[in-house]
Amino acid sequence: MAFKSVLPRRSNTVTTNTTTATRTSTTTSTGEEDAIPDSDYKDTTNLLVERLQAWKHVCGNLEDYVATTMKVQKSHAKELEKVFKTVSEPIKEEHHFDQGATGVAGLFESLRRNTQGLAEAHADAENRLKTSVVPILENLHTEIKTKAKELGGGAIKHGKEVTKSRAVTQKHIELLGQYAATFETSKSRLDAAHDPYILSRGVTYRLGRQVADENLHFQEILTIQNSFPAFEKHIVETIQRAMNEFFQCMTAQTDHHRNMYSNIVNHAQEIGVDFEWNNFFKRNDATLLDPNAPQRDLATIKYANQDHHATKPLVEGILDRKSRAMLKGYTGGYFAVTPAGYLHGFKENDDTRHEPVPDISLYLPECTIGGFNDLKFSVKGKDLSGGKVGNTFHMTSEYNFKARTKNDLEQWQAVLTNPSLWSGSGSAVASPGGSQITSPVSPISPAATMPNAGESSTAGAAAVGTTEKAATTETPAAGEKPATETAPAPAPAPAGESAPATEPLPTTTTTTGTEGTTTKPTGQEEGVVSVPTAEKK
Repeated sequence: MAFKSVLPRRSNTVTTNTTTATRTSTTTSTGEEDAIPDSDYKDTTNLLVERLQAWKHVCGNLEDYVATTMKVQKSHAKELEKVFKTVSEPIKEEHHFDQGATGVAGLFESLRRNTQGLAEAHADAENRLKTSVVPILENLHTEIKTKAKELGGGAIKHGKEVTKSRAVTQKHIELLGQYAATFETSKSRLDAAHDPYILSRGVTYRLGRQVADENLHFQEILTIQNSFPAFEKHIVETIQRAMNEFFQCMTAQTDHHRNMYSNIVNHAQEIGVDFEWNNFFKRNDATLLDPNAPQRDLATIKYANQDHHATKPLVEGILDRKSRAMLKGYTGGYFAVTPAGYLHGFKENDDTRHEPVPDISLYLPECTIGGFNDLKFSVKGKDLSGGKVGNTFHMTSEYNFKARTKNDLEQWQAVLTNPSLWSGSGSAVASPGGSQITSPVSPISPAATMPNAGESSTAGAAAVGTTEKAATTETPAAGEKPATETAPAPAPAPAGESAPATEPLPTTTTTTGTEGTTTKPTGQEEGVVSVPTAEKK
């Protein structure tokens, strides 16, 4: 047929600059092509349109990435403003630190300056992204859209024309077939316009126009397809340029951050470990303590009444006190007799580590003292170390002591047998030359050992260690005048001489007869010294 010469001959493979695609053949089994091929290149067009859509999404995602990064930079700038506010105000008690640039105050100034710079760096990064990266991606996005419009406006439009041409050709081919069949079956005359010859030439004409449209459409699509490698190269290069600008922007910000944080760290490292203290010490040397000043010594401290005579013990030292338990024997302790009339006992003589609270306190004017023999002596009375409430329930007890040496015993005996030394505040001690004893009291009774102030007694004789036999005193019966026989008062020991050994003091025993009452002296424990009260008148 004549129209076959104008139809393009296509191989099964179409080769472009970058791709090799296998096409479906439209030839018949004899190698001839159909007048109306099955392919209309829509698949190729749709695939290229989808390819551009993919690139458009790539560009859009990059734009979103950069836009979100810009928002983050803006947010970081605001957050760093909050950080800056934490150090914007001066330090409270700032006067405690050196105000120079090399101290803590300078460190906080560096924090303020660099933190403000960090916030500004984030704001600058946002602005650079907006002016240098975003426009590149936006322009690329626009180019991709334009390319897609070209593909859709040209190729799709020409594809419709090809479809229309094929429809016209198909109509004339069918008309030719109809009148060719009529020619075979009918001997009647055909119209001139329906002559198969005329119809065949009309098909050739229309088929030629169809093929021209198909070839034009093919060349247009092929041209667009061949332009894709260069266009995609442009896309990739544009994306690379945008990412390079992004890198430059973020690297500048990162370097800025590194430098600012490095400045802060270096400033902190340059502060001498003793710089602030040394300067603080210089500024406040009048208030701070001098490390070279000597420490206080208890021995050099003076206080009011420190040397009052009442604070000095009459005698003190270590004594062994017999325990009240049967098997414990004697226990050592530190004892002292005070001018206030107390015999205090302590576990140890240490006023620095422990509170000096006495374990035992005996008020000597209310006690009976005696038994000076073989380094031992005894004191009988109430322990007053427990306070007022506890003292109320204390019973009179006898306490036995033992000195370590004979010399120690003599010192204790010299004080304990001289009540004038420890009579206590407000107590009256009878002088050796006092009034006569009218009612001697047994030393066993602690209630009778306290002398009454202003009254005379015979305690002076006991204090100097002299005793004599007591005279008997008769007590007349009722209605008769009493007849009292008294013993002469003993003479006091000469001044400067030690008191002799104490002998038993006289006691009296009273018997009642028809004519009166007679008092007889009884034996007294050896070495007992008592301070009796004068008989009431």
